[in-house]
Parts: sequence; structure tokens; C-alpha cells
Amino acid sequence: MKLTLKIWRQNGAETKGQFKSYEVVANEEMSFLEMLDVLNEELINKKEEPVVFDHDCREGICGACSMVINGKPHGPLRKTTTCQLHMRHFKDGDTIYVEPFRSKAFPVIKDLMVDRTAMDRVIQSGGYISANTGGAQDANTIPIAQSIAEKSMDAAACIGCGACVAACPNGAAMLFVSAKINHLNLLPQGEVEKLDRTAKMVGRMEQEGFGACSNIGACEVECPKDIRLVNIARMNKWYFQSAFAGED
Repeated sequence: MKLTLKIWRQNGAETKGQFKSYEVVANEEMSFLEMLDVLNEELINKKEEPVVFDHDCREGICGACSMVINGKPHGPLRKTTTCQLHMRHFKDGDTIYVEPFRSKAFPVIKDLMVDRTAMDRVIQSGGYISANTGGAQDANTIPIAQSIAEKSMDAAACIGCGACVAACPNGAAMLFVSAKINHLNLLPQGEVEKLDRTAKMVGRMEQEGFGACSNIGACEVECPKDIRLVNIARMNKWYFQSAFAGED
């Protein structure tokens, strides 16, 4: 299939960017990133600068393939990362717009690659359990209700890609932060530090310049791992509790 790509080209956060047009021939069995590989090979052969984009596992696990395709983070399919999007979902002759995630907290490094280390700093502020792990315990040493374990594991599915931030008109990271908090806070091992963890991670999120949540819900719709808004509700409850922790 023959495609016209309108790709955002930008040398860095301090420079202006623009869309540039490219023609590419792709096989419908290619992934979206493989199609970009083909384009870059052609550009290199022409002695032109290839398009910079982020990727790693290409298996929908790492969250690195963060780009907006035709106005949607990760592309038109729900619960799908960019690397798992295949060209069979496009038609011959289509024009495809590709741009980086847009957020104050995600400055452009180059072209389609953005700096998402703000999310790493949120995790470093409290996304852990302060306990010596030692050897692995037997599975039934700490009984956990199945419903609680499932909620924790659902939250743990977050890959930190930042699609929720890109989808939110406010640039909020509430879905990401709430997923990381719920993953630990719901488990007995994370109970002791629950309120302190929540306060630290929410505080760091605000320091990093992420916007405020206004319950639009676009984050849930565009999340490739189907993280739910109920995680934000639980996080807000714990955050308010942390404000009164220690008071009589």
C-alpha cells in the first residue's frame, strides 16, 4: 500500500517544529514501527536525516513507543501500543499524521521522541515498599483476598507510556500515578506506607508540571492497558487521608 506520512520534525524543545511529508510503500503485515523503519532506511539511502522515534521491546511492554497517530495516542485501536499497531488497519492512499506526545512535562528531544523521565521521578519519590525482601515467601504466607489481588494486578499492568498524559487536555498524569499507587497500596505489604507514599508521589507529580485532573476520562479511553478511573478515586481518598494523618 502507498501512504503519505505527515511526520513532525523538531530538533529539540527550544526549536520550532513542523510537519514534513513523506511517501512510503508498506506491507499490511508490517507493524507501524516497521513501516517507520522502512521509511528511515529510504531516507538514509538518500543521505537524508532519519526520523527519530523511541522504541525498545516492540512487544507492548516497555511503553517507549509513545507517539500520536492521527490525533490519538498510540493510534486508532483501543488497548494497543504503537508497536502492536499493524498497517492492515490503514488503507492504500491514506494520509497519516504522526507527532510526539504533547505535554509540558514531556519536552521534545527530537522529532517523535520526548523526555518522559518526569514519570520516573514520580516513581522514585515513593513507588516502592521499604522492606527487606529476603528470600521468597510461600505463596500463602500472607493471605490476600482474590478481589484485592486482582485490583492490584490490574493497576500493575500500567506500563508508564504516558498516553494518559497525551490524551488529557490538561496534561494530567493522574491515571499513571494512581495506577502505581494502587498497585502497592492495595496489598498488605504496602499498607504501612500507604498514606506517606500517596502524599509523596502526588506531590512529585505536581512538581513535575503535570496538569490537574478534571474527570474528562480521555486517559482511560486511550490507555493501552485499560487502567480504570476508579484508581484515581482511591488515590484521591488516600491523599485526603494523608493530609490529616497523625491528627486526633
